[in-house]
Amino acid sequence: MAIKITKGSGNVFRDLGFSLRIRADLMLALGRLIARRRITQTQAAKLLGVSQPRVNDLVRGRLHRFSIDALVEMLARAGVKVHFTTERGTRVA
Repeated sequence: MAIKITKGSGNVFRDLGFSLRIRADLMLALGRLIARRRITQTQAAKLLGVSQPRVNDLVRGRLHRFSIDALVEMLARAGVKVHFTTERGTRVA
């Protein structure tokens, strides 16, 4: 069995998938918003400023189709304020 070596992007956080966690959290917030307002995908599309198929991708959890920026923009269009917080973790030598 051959070993496959993948070159990193230069950003260890991106390489380890931290972007996925952020996108998942933002998508969950949008999904909850749609459910809480009891609106259709077409109504949600109008509210969020995207197409209905885009909302379908959102509610089906298709993470790879959305950037963090796009998700934050949709939340802003819905009147939701998004805050990011960083905390100092334990130091690794």
